[in-house]
Parts: sequence; C-alpha cells; structure tokens
Amino acid sequence: MIQDIQELIDEYLRWLKDKTILHQVDDQWVEITTPYLDRHNDYMQVYVRRDNGGFTLTDDGYIITDLTVSGCDLSTDKRRRLLETTLNGFGVKLDGQALTVRTSRTEFALRKHNLIQAMLAVNDLFSLASPFVASLFREDVEAWLGRNHVRYVPQVKFAGTSGYDHYFDFAIPSSDSIPERILRTITQPNKNTAQTLVFAWIDTREDRPARSQAYAILNDTENPVPASVVDALSNYEVVPVVWSEREQVLDRLAA
Repeated sequence: MIQDIQELIDEYLRWLKDKTILHQVDDQWVEITTPYLDRHNDYMQVYVRRDNGGFTLTDDGYIITDLTVSGCDLSTDKRRRLLETTLNGFGVKLDGQALTVRTSRTEFALRKHNLIQAMLAVNDLFSLASPFVASLFREDVEAWLGRNHVRYVPQVKFAGTSGYDHYFDFAIPSSDSIPERILRTITQPNKNTAQTLVFAWIDTREDRPARSQAYAILNDTENPVPASVVDALSNYEVVPVVWSEREQVLDRLAA
C-alpha cells in the first residue's frame, strides 16, 4: 500500500514539473505558468523576483481583480474576514489587490505551493459570491453541520508526506462507532478541484488515525456535479457528497 501511494505522489510531482513553464518578463520578474486551472479554465500564473537575499512571489492581483470584475463584492466585513482567514491559513498576505508571499531559497517550493493553494482557495471560495447568491457555500455547510449538532473542528491543517501542508474545512473527531472524518467543501466541482483534493488526501492520510475518511461536499446549487468528478473522487477513496443529497450522509457525520 505504501509503495502504491509513493508511486502516486511521484507521478503527481512529475506532472507538476513537466507542466510548469517559465518566462522571463523583464530584468526583475519571472512568470511561472502552473498546470492548475482557474474558474475560466486558464492556467494560473505567479510571478517571482529576487528580494533582499530571498524571493517575492505574487499573483500580481489576478485573483482578486478577476473576482471583483465578475461582480464579487469583497468589501463586506464578513467576506473580508473570510478572505483574511483563508490567506492567513496559507501564510499569504494581501498587498493591495495582490496575493503575496516572501520566502528564502530553502523554503521556495513550500511557499510557492502555499501561494498557489491560496489562489485556488480564494478563487473557489468566492466564485459564487455574486448578486445572485445569498451566502458562501462553506458557510452553508458550516450552518448545516451546526443545525444538526455535528461536532467539528474548523479549518484544519495537516502535513503531507511530500512535505507540503494541506488544509481542510472541517475535521470531525472519531467516536466509538465511526473513525475520524475530514471534510473539504468544493464550490466548483471540476477536474482541477477534484484532483487537488485527491492529492491532498493521498498525501496526508498515512499520518491520520486508522480508518480516517475524507469527504468532498460538492456544490450543485447552480450546476449539476459532473459524473466524472464523482467517479474520480470515489476511485481514490474520497466520499463524494452532492449538496442536494447531503441528508443521506448525515448519520455518518453526526455519529
């Protein structure tokens, strides 16, 4: 089993390296095109420059600007606090409109990983925060858990065998009848968001208690969840939970 997991991690890291493209923008900045897709199915890009013996990495304001132009209002106190909490979890700062981290050479890979994960998280977190949506999906899930008296720890971080940290929205401690359950909400279920969760779970589950289970809470409020996403999650032992069918798993979460 360990060998199988190691092969999956090695395959993921090869894919990450092969699909990463560098471009010299000017004398200071290098553009890194990553294999991760944003909500427009465009490859995400980060920019790097040397900075006082270390490096500065930034998205150059892309994520926040794109959300703002798309009608997402980030000026409300609740959404601003949620944005700050999300970024703090990844060690990322908001510099004007730009998501930014500063790092040494030795921590460059980890900080770059954290910046990309923060970009994906913010992009997903607010992607449905438009005039047509009353609340954020993660808030809906948290409210549902609370109404049903499900005990949970919000916003947990686990270290993976790859050396990267991974963040999950909720952890439900084990009970006498059922093991630990780890939940991540996915506002936009697609190949990219499913793949990100699968890697996070593969990378961390060996260090979790025996029989721990991962759940993906999939938003189908605006669009149906693609069958390919459900199948991909199931194939890697992540339990897919379509939001409209959430009551079917309530007994497993509340136990």
